[in-house]
Amino acid sequence: MDYNVLIDLDNKNEEYAFDTVAKQANGSVWLKSGKTVMLATVVIDENEFAGGEFLPLTVQYVEKAYAAGKIPGGYIKRESKASDFEALTSRIVDRSLRPLFPKGFTNPVQITIMVLSADEASDLQVLALNAASAALYVSDIGINTSVTACRAAKIDGDVVLNPTASQLAESTLDLFVAGSKEDLLMIEMKVQGSVEVELLSTAMVDPMIDPAMGVDTIESYSSNIIPEAEFVEVLEAVQKSLKNANVSYENAFKPFVKPAMALVLHSIEGTDAIESVILDNYKEHVADAIAHMAKSERSIALRVIREEILLAHGEWDKEHVKTALLNVKTAMVREMILKENVRADGRQLSEIRPIDIKTNVLPAAHASCLFTRGQTQALVVLTLGDDKDAQQYETLTEPGQQSERFMVHYNFPGFSVGEASPMSAPKRRELGHGNLAKRALECTLESPGHTVRLVSEILESNGSSSMATVCGGYMAMRAGDLELTDTVAGIAMGMVSEGEDYAILSDITGLEDHDGDLDFKVTGSKEGISALQMDIKLGGISLEILKKALLQAREGREHIIDIMLEAEKKIRFSDDLPTHDIFDIDPARVGEIIGQAGKTIREIIEKFEVAIDIDRKAGKVKVSGTDREKIQAAKENIVNIATKEREAQIEYQVGDVIEGKVKRIVDFGAFIELPGTVDGLLHISKITDGHIKNVADVISVGDPIKVVILEFKGSKISLGRETEQDEINN
Repeated sequence: MDYNVLIDLDNKNEEYAFDTVAKQANGSVWLKSGKTVMLATVVIDENEFAGGEFLPLTVQYVEKAYAAGKIPGGYIKRESKASDFEALTSRIVDRSLRPLFPKGFTNPVQITIMVLSADEASDLQVLALNAASAALYVSDIGINTSVTACRAAKIDGDVVLNPTASQLAESTLDLFVAGSKEDLLMIEMKVQGSVEVELLSTAMVDPMIDPAMGVDTIESYSSNIIPEAEFVEVLEAVQKSLKNANVSYENAFKPFVKPAMALVLHSIEGTDAIESVILDNYKEHVADAIAHMAKSERSIALRVIREEILLAHGEWDKEHVKTALLNVKTAMVREMILKENVRADGRQLSEIRPIDIKTNVLPAAHASCLFTRGQTQALVVLTLGDDKDAQQYETLTEPGQQSERFMVHYNFPGFSVGEASPMSAPKRRELGHGNLAKRALECTLESPGHTVRLVSEILESNGSSSMATVCGGYMAMRAGDLELTDTVAGIAMGMVSEGEDYAILSDITGLEDHDGDLDFKVTGSKEGISALQMDIKLGGISLEILKKALLQAREGREHIIDIMLEAEKKIRFSDDLPTHDIFDIDPARVGEIIGQAGKTIREIIEKFEVAIDIDRKAGKVKVSGTDREKIQAAKENIVNIATKEREAQIEYQVGDVIEGKVKRIVDFGAFIELPGTVDGLLHISKITDGHIKNVADVISVGDPIKVVILEFKGSKISLGRETEQDEINN
């Protein structure tokens, strides 16, 4: 393959071939990075118009099994239904490129990205967006702005741009950003593992303040969130990278850009006069319609107004009236927010709708939560399983089957918005919302033990059902008696802007989402963020506005979390909750849990009336019984033994002389109890300088004895008599 362009920026090395393959498409590119090869094509239907203001953009990201030298699994040996990763990647590309199309562009556009060769070192999502953007940029559709992607990680406190797969696995942050030279267009972010958090010890903690400004002390603790200020710092580094990258891409691609075709932006002319009539005669009617928060009720009210207008002005075209009425409605909603600081439902800009939380409403389920916020309602149901219940799946670049033990499945039936539509398989939007909730909550489970499945059934929707899923999901897990590292909630933010004026909205409704300029979902605790998703509808967003939105989102989360904590106090566990607990301990400590000849584990079983299964190799412990309190007590006992043993052993070093007590005599030596409830073995050959046949002839149980630490062998301590100290020192 002859490549026209080489891009080498921020750990990326990409080669592009234009005008070589798929030449009948409006735009195409063959992209190679390492061993990964992608083909991206853009095709437009020049003759068909969708009508209205909807942009019929379709993005398909397709992985070919042969790209990794694999044959598709299952009975049908060819690619068929898109995997979740393919659907989510398609959605990322769509959300990143959609803002580039001008208002009134209604020709159907199809973007296809095919993975033809792949290796595990490549970031397929970054390459997919870069390939699709390049194909769109050089096409004859006339989109003259490039968009590129950058992934950022944070390893040992350092920001790493475009990390390798192994680096990303070590990172505490996974941040994916798409942007142009000037603007951020799409953000997806999640935390991974434990993050070291610094909290300012002031009465009013503000993550955006400079620690040097009147702050005396800083408290540090481990959490699974990232403070807003730290997130913004990473974002600033990413934005600089995106600016430099897009300048390089546009300069390199310009020679291959095709002449733009003559496309007509779809708009309905002649609505200004109708809008004036509506404002003069029907403004109060429109205001009453806006006050209907439910989408179905609002649509009916607007339809009634439209029919009244057509009855009074029979000469007007129905489509013109419909467009004019929607324009007036949108303008009124935006003007109320920008000029009066009042929203359609009467709330202040940062006000959160009323919240109601009920837990364990389903008697036979392991746990459940009915979370209601305004006119958005999610029923989130928890089911606990074991390893065999985990979701098995394959990826293109990883060998063998992968296992997913934490799942969030989101369902959005038509009745939730008053639509008469049948239930069907989950679409990209449902997969995307479920994935966002999964990323928000997964970090709260340090060691889940169980396989955990959350299912969110959206029963009513008027703004941010995905964030209701996050809140309901947390409460369902607590109602299932799962231990979580922090209380996590989610909130959807919006923005309305006009020139230099803008207003940031907390807990947006469907109306504000439709008529606003930003959809910004933030999840996390009171101290920071666990996951984030941002989509810009027009242009981009500045970091200054983003900072303000983050702070306002945190205030909203704090309010929601306080309500959740109160509801948590009222939880009553279901009788159908599994009467077992699964947890992990250090495999090296399994011997201490079992004890000599199984003595310790037998004592625990008898004392707490439980059954205990231990996977020695993995260090996984399963405690089962009929009484949840006794199961929890047995778990605490096991964890305490493992922890105390570990802490005690750390106090000793090879060469230490310690006075212990003979605990038990065996044929091959004696077990000596050391301070800290640690046992060590004094082998028969180490008791005296000479040979002895019977240990009991020399020492007795209960005798005090001075010993020296000779060696650590995993969880075992080898001892010698004090006389061997000289040998160690020499």
